Amino acid sequence: MQENEKKQDTAEVEAEPVKEEKKAKKAKKDEKLEKLENELNKTKDLLKRTAAEFDNFKKRTERERLSVAEYAKASMFKEFLSVLDNAGRAVAADASGEDYCKGLEMIIKQFLATPEKMGVIELAKVGDEFNPNLHEAVMHIEDEALGENVIAEVLQQGYKLGDTVIRAAM
Repeated sequence: MQENEKKQDTAEVEAEPVKEEKKAKKAKKDEKLEKLENELNKTKDLLKRTAAEFDNFKKRTERERLSVAEYAKASMFKEFLSVLDNAGRAVAADASGEDYCKGLEMIIKQFLATPEKMGVIELAKVGDEFNPNLHEAVMHIEDEALGENVIAEVLQQGYKLGDTVIRAAM
């Protein structure tokens, strides 16, 4: 019987390190799990912050785009203000003189020079070659002096700014 008790005591002594080892493994697993959960939470937080920053970036970019468009319109209108001022003076002036007609001619020249200062160019002149990307044909004339696919008359001027056609010429 004593031998059985010794074996049991020995088994219990041997079982204690196994229990301690299991507890240590469980503690390591719990620690690892907690570490992974913390890492997951940090990643989620980073993802939320990144999404918020991207949303703010989109909103800021849209505001800047609208601001640039507004500035461009204002700059363009500013170029025409002197022409508008002179036209107002012409309306207030006496319309019965030669100077009045001369003044109107000067206003028209000033008005036509303004788009040129802004980089707007005319698209069609009589004698130019017809280009369907820039010109709109409204009639066809047989004229041996002009040749084939040559503009004979410009009914409505077209304009271009950079590579953008503002209005095709007719």
